[in-house]
This record gives sequence, structure tokens and C-alpha cells, in this order.
Amino acid sequence: MSSTYNDVRAAIEGRIATEMALSPAYPISYQNVPFSPPNNSPWLQVFIRFGDNNYATLLGPTTGFNRQTGTLVVNIFTPIGVGPSANYTIAERVKDKFDRAKFSSIIFDAASGPAQVIPAAPEPYFQTQLTATFEAYLD
Repeated sequence: MSSTYNDVRAAIEGRIATEMALSPAYPISYQNVPFSPPNNSPWLQVFIRFGDNNYATLLGPTTGFNRQTGTLVVNIFTPIGVGPSANYTIAERVKDKFDRAKFSSIIFDAASGPAQVIPAAPEPYFQTQLTATFEAYLD
């Protein structure tokens, strides 16, 4: 069972890092980590928004666990002026790793997107955003 916010974050980031290390590989920007976007080539930005935390069991402070909700947000950046194909292909790889996935006491709902973000931040890229809500069980 995942026991801390960092355990949940590490499990999610590890899953996407493993996928994006496969060919073709893409660099990833994570929260609060220095990152310089590559010049005119694809990259991803990943962050996690934690939401509500509720009792999942009422067994006691040392034997129970909580249900923590959250949202995985993945921004995908590809060069502008060449169409959405490369962007959507990367989005499909991310979706396949998280859409209704279950791992490390984390259960994902169906992923949403990719939705185009206008204007892209940072520019100049074609940017889409994929999101997936989840429940994690913390002891």
C-alpha cells in the first residue's frame, strides 16, 4: 500500500518516466525541478494535484487507511506548424499507461483529453493537456 504523498507521486512519476524513456524517448519536466525545454522537439510536463482525503476504514489510527483523491495532469508540447499527429501519438502513450490503471494502491479513472491549450505556455509549441483522476489509499 502507498503510505505517503511522496509514495504516490513517485509511483506515478516512475510509471511515466519508464514509458517516456522508451523509443522514441521524450524529456519530462516535473514539479519544482529545474528544466530547460528542448529546442523545437517534443517534451512533457507532469504534475499531480492532490484533492480530498477521506477515511476509507475506521479501524483506528494505526490500522486504518485513508482514500486520497487527485488528478494527474500531463502537458504535451510538440513543434508548431506540423499538425497534431506527433502530439496525439505521445498523448496516446500516456493515456495507455494511466487510463483505468491500477498499481501501487492507486486506481485511475478514464483519462480525459488531449485538449488543446491556447495559448501554449511556454510558446512556441503546440500544447495539449491530458488528465486522469485517481484514488490512492494511504496508511
